[in-house]
Amino acid sequence: MVNFGNLSQVFAFIFSLASMAFLLTGLMKNDMRFIESGRRSLYGLALFTTLASIALGYLFVTDNFQVEYVASYSDRALPMFYKVTAFWAGQKGSLLFWAWVLTIFTAIVVRNTRTDLKSRNTPYIYLVLASTASFFLLLLTSLSNPFALLGFIPKDGQGLNPMLQNPGMIFHPPTLFLGYIGFTIPFAYAVSAMVIGKLDETWLRKTRRWNVLSWVFLTIGIILGGQWAYVELGWGGYWAWDPVENASFIPWLIATAFIHSAIIQERRNIMKVWNMVLIVLTFVSCLFGTYLVRSGVLQSVHDFGATGLGGYFLVFMITILLGGIYLIAESYNDLRTKHSLESYLSRESTFLFNNVLFLAIAFSTLFGTIFPLISEAVTGNKLTVSQPFFNQVNTPLFLILLLLTGICPLIGWRKASADNLRKNFLVPALAAVIGAIALFIAGIREFYPLTAFSLSIFVIVTIFNEFRGGTMARRKLTGEPVFTAFPRLLYKMRRRYGGYIVHLGVVIIVIGITGSSAYKLEAQGTLFKGESIKIGDYELRYDDFRGYRDRNRDIYAATLKVFKNGKPAGTISPERRYYINAEKPTTEVSLRTGLIEDLYVTMPGIGENEEITLKVTVNPLLIWIWIGGFLMVAGGIIAILPNRKKKGGSNEID
Repeated sequence: MVNFGNLSQVFAFIFSLASMAFLLTGLMKNDMRFIESGRRSLYGLALFTTLASIALGYLFVTDNFQVEYVASYSDRALPMFYKVTAFWAGQKGSLLFWAWVLTIFTAIVVRNTRTDLKSRNTPYIYLVLASTASFFLLLLTSLSNPFALLGFIPKDGQGLNPMLQNPGMIFHPPTLFLGYIGFTIPFAYAVSAMVIGKLDETWLRKTRRWNVLSWVFLTIGIILGGQWAYVELGWGGYWAWDPVENASFIPWLIATAFIHSAIIQERRNIMKVWNMVLIVLTFVSCLFGTYLVRSGVLQSVHDFGATGLGGYFLVFMITILLGGIYLIAESYNDLRTKHSLESYLSRESTFLFNNVLFLAIAFSTLFGTIFPLISEAVTGNKLTVSQPFFNQVNTPLFLILLLLTGICPLIGWRKASADNLRKNFLVPALAAVIGAIALFIAGIREFYPLTAFSLSIFVIVTIFNEFRGGTMARRKLTGEPVFTAFPRLLYKMRRRYGGYIVHLGVVIIVIGITGSSAYKLEAQGTLFKGESIKIGDYELRYDDFRGYRDRNRDIYAATLKVFKNGKPAGTISPERRYYINAEKPTTEVSLRTGLIEDLYVTMPGIGENEEITLKVTVNPLLIWIWIGGFLMVAGGIIAILPNRKKKGGSNEID
């Protein structure tokens, strides 16, 4: 199976080069036979990366420790669930996973464009996709081969990092990769459009679902990553502005800006240059994320084996960036449009301001992330930037974005009239003011929490009014009852109302972040059996301690009786785990979650006499972050649901 996997990789690389050669020859000779051969080669490319992926998965499942990659990330005691997910635990498997998904996406594009083969842009789309795949396959076959063998056969493997032995491992890395890889498709379409000079909205319409779907995957990956950090790392938080976290957040910000500005180009035929810039930056930032993770240039709590491929990614990334700049410069005159913003009081303007803010946050996050490299180059000392910098710079920008989220639906296209502004703003603004007064009376008087909660009320009321107005209008038109009119409205205008659901999810996340950040409580202490620790309304009494063996680890657990306001509220059991192949023990979180707050308990230390060191955190409203993330994903999926195919009609993107 090792030889089979190796050969599959090599054949995949050959097919990628063959496809590029056929496509270039066909374009130079204007010969459709070569282009057809290049198209078919892309199917072969997808086939062989699939076979290579199956081979690597088989080697993990069968404990073939002669394979260096398998021996590095698995062992005999590792549960089967984690043997499968160990596929992408390290660099080599991640690169193969990237190549495999990219070639599958490419095959989907090839199939969907099979009737457009004579279109001038289609061969260039194929060429960009084949070139990108060939880069990853070059790395796999020459520098980072997951099928490389050890000079001996070890009795057992080194095992999987304990922090990766979490259910999040099966979803978090793949969804991030799917998001990164997905943006290759719109990038290829954009490059093709610039090369042939077809610079209308066609490329945007054909890639809209790819854009949103890739954004959805990135969103899922980021939310799952935060949830994974929350339950696994044991420090009581979910986001630390860590370099690897930022590596996924930066492309998410730029992609979000692109999705918004694409709407303006489709509707008003403006911002063409801007959209080309954004899609190039989105794709480059996805490559930057991989570079940051795999180069080892920055230290991260997510470092699970960075290696020396960063330089190759850097060269590839710079090549893409310079190529994109060249194409945009060459196409600049054709991309410019006679249309312009008619008024600053228009929906188009709010979208533009929204774009500026997204890029400002992306730039500040990038600057803070790479500042250690800048400081080292300038002063010789690597100075790190901590959470306060990111929070101080980005929090005001996020609050302005939140305000724009509520304002945008209230302002019409082209130019808003004073009467419409007064009419549309009255109810949401009044609700926000009343809410702010009530919150102030309730004791929420710090500027940022009060502002965030008040703006959240403003946006929620705005979105509710949009749903209510649309539902009532449909009900009046069709005579349907409310509970029928609403879901049909949602499906009929799913792009618009799916977007509103995404915005609602964002607001819910803001509420969760504000509550859990501004009003977190923490306590720490050492307890002997029978002693208690108090925090807020809670009291935790240390009742019992036990240790036992579970497959590949020794577990030591403390049992604590929980009291809230003096009344019994169940038990909680934090753990320390000692994995067979790990140098250090891990701290396992015990969590009592609810709609109002989370009780979060870890056990950082155990004494000789079974005394325990506890760290207890109360995180208000934190569950709403995950609920808001679910709404964002649901809204994104709703927005790209396909049209119902009509008899004798087409299934065009709406």
